[in-house]
Amino acid sequence: MNHKHLALFVAMTFACSSSALAQRSHPGGGPPAGHGPSSPGGSADNKSGAMGHTDMSHASPSDVLNHNTAIASKIKALTGEDAQTACNGFKNLGRCVAAAHVAKNLDFPGGFDALKAKITGTGAVSLGKAIEGLAPSANAKSEVKKANKQASDDMKEASS
Repeated sequence: MNHKHLALFVAMTFACSSSALAQRSHPGGGPPAGHGPSSPGGSADNKSGAMGHTDMSHASPSDVLNHNTAIASKIKALTGEDAQTACNGFKNLGRCVAAAHVAKNLDFPGGFDALKAKITGTGAVSLGKAIEGLAPSANAKSEVKKANKQASDDMKEASS
């Protein structure tokens, strides 16, 4: 192998390995969000839904909403707000959709906006903690699980 080919081979190897290393590097260690020993539906509490690599569940909400009018319509129906506005501040679309379902399911005072205020921005808490604060009589754990399942179903339906 001549030097030109060797240099190309080394450059290609480095490019591929640095991409793989970037995928493995996560604050706090462990697998990427949505991978590993989480439940099939994932969790809106600090984890993303484990919905596969082909969907856009880990993309920013605005990226997905620009390309997927089905999920944007679903969010508008759940929240009564434009999907871009509703999901502004969420780390990923799965969290936004799960929160929208919780707000609709529990119908607490302030609705989606009150829930969103608790789980995004400064002093943000998990979806479960937000439910405990807004609807103390609700079973937060089961409501999160239910909302994650609904969000996962919506995301699958919208991507098909």
